[in-house]
Amino acid sequence: MLTAQKGDPNWWRGAVIYQVYPRSFQDTTGDGIGDIRGITERLPHIASLGVDGIWLSPFFTSPMADMGYDVADYCNVDPMFGTLADFDAMMAECERLGLKVIIDQVISHTSDQHPWFIESRSSRSNPRADWYIWADPKPDGTAPNNWLSIFGGPGWEWDGVRKQYYMHNFLASQPDLNFHNPDVQDAMLATVKFWLERGVHGFRLDTVNYYFHDRQLRDNPPMVYDPHSTGLETDTNPYSMQHHLYDKSQPENIDFLKRLRALLDEYDCRTTVGEVGDGDRSLTTLAIYTSGNDKLHMCYTFDLLSPRFTAEHIRSVVSKCQEIVTNGWVCWAFSNHDVVRHVTRFMEHAGEREAVAKIAISVLSTLRGSICLYQGEELGLPEAELAFEDLRDPYGIRFWPAFKGRDGCRTPMAWDVDKPLAGFSEANKAWLPVPPEHQALAVNGQENVETSVLNHYRRTLAFRKAHPVLLDGDMTFLETTADLLAFVREKAGERLLFVFNLTRAPQDFALPAAMAGATPQPMPGYDPPVEAGVVKLAALDVFCARL
Repeated sequence: MLTAQKGDPNWWRGAVIYQVYPRSFQDTTGDGIGDIRGITERLPHIASLGVDGIWLSPFFTSPMADMGYDVADYCNVDPMFGTLADFDAMMAECERLGLKVIIDQVISHTSDQHPWFIESRSSRSNPRADWYIWADPKPDGTAPNNWLSIFGGPGWEWDGVRKQYYMHNFLASQPDLNFHNPDVQDAMLATVKFWLERGVHGFRLDTVNYYFHDRQLRDNPPMVYDPHSTGLETDTNPYSMQHHLYDKSQPENIDFLKRLRALLDEYDCRTTVGEVGDGDRSLTTLAIYTSGNDKLHMCYTFDLLSPRFTAEHIRSVVSKCQEIVTNGWVCWAFSNHDVVRHVTRFMEHAGEREAVAKIAISVLSTLRGSICLYQGEELGLPEAELAFEDLRDPYGIRFWPAFKGRDGCRTPMAWDVDKPLAGFSEANKAWLPVPPEHQALAVNGQENVETSVLNHYRRTLAFRKAHPVLLDGDMTFLETTADLLAFVREKAGERLLFVFNLTRAPQDFALPAAMAGATPQPMPGYDPPVEAGVVKLAALDVFCARL
């Protein structure tokens, strides 16, 4: 067990974190499902990218109704993934390779098979009767209010033993905890402490703004669907039709986040990154949750997880973030386990997959903040097209075919172009299919190709690390006549100019008079010519210069 931590307490500020989806990374037991030993086996690949740490999606004991986000035991490893000893061995290998470890802490809800819920639903008078959100029906037997589940249908489920409804923001088998009860808070902090004592470096906090609900159970008001929404909600889901004033993002959350931070501050070099899904309020919520150095260290939102990969959109989101988040910290990402892979979201046709993959990481690596990568994006993997009968995601199964769910980004990692299942498993069949187009992009096929997406990731992340100004330097956007993303990063005397042409046509960028003496500092893979003070950018091209 690793408990001592040494090093920079601010290592997370500007860090690059690689997300591992354990089910789909590497199988060592031959059951077609990834495991912790498989993660340990493949850690050298992650380290070779030049990242600072890993984020592990849930591996806790679970019935797996929502692929592990329905936890039945917060302090153990599900046998599907291995044992606590396997986890400790992985931690030791991460330490040897210089990788930090962040784990997914899913504390807004549990599985309905968690002992706490089994006890809570047994009567209205047991010691944990108030650990979950129970409410009487209306006189006509309907649910207490109009709250909805993200995964479809009412956010309430009837229990015949207690003769009450319980609240669930997700599946009916994922009852929400009652954080208004101090005992619940204490129990959750105890599970966090368990992993802190085991040496983890931090926590990714699932649905961090969902912990508290309105005590009065007031109805949410209606809201017209916003086609520009950046959350998981879509117009195929009635959840989008409510303004979620009362079922999440309650003010009481602040005090709990302070308690959580106080616990982490008892340990050295630890961090938190919160997932904020709050629609148009997301950046404001992020600012509140990360301000003052007494709550979360950083958060991410879904603002850049949309289909829009334009200069205008990125500039708008980042500018708004800089305006609102004045003393907090943001973590940026283009992909994760909940959204369509960004290459598919961003590309206009299959022929530009590689070019889009390369320029996307170039953009991400120059933003002010920390960044998260999602396994497989370093290969330029597109979203997998799956048949309905292959789906495992309850969200996709519920809303098919209007919404295909999240399985398309969760398929197994591609390691070997020649082996069955791309080297992920020796089983006859993996838990999700391995698409042939993914196998063709496997790690060993890109390893020795100088111009591959994989090697572009390595060089680009090395470029980021070589220029500390990119981690937390000031960021100032420049006005452009064309649809270009142009900004200056500045810190401690170092000034770098970046110009990204995210369009599919050549664009000119005239260097401002004050920057006439700029010295080109090419980013990996890009070196557009400069003619008479005008940068000649090709489609999907990047210019960088030292000022």
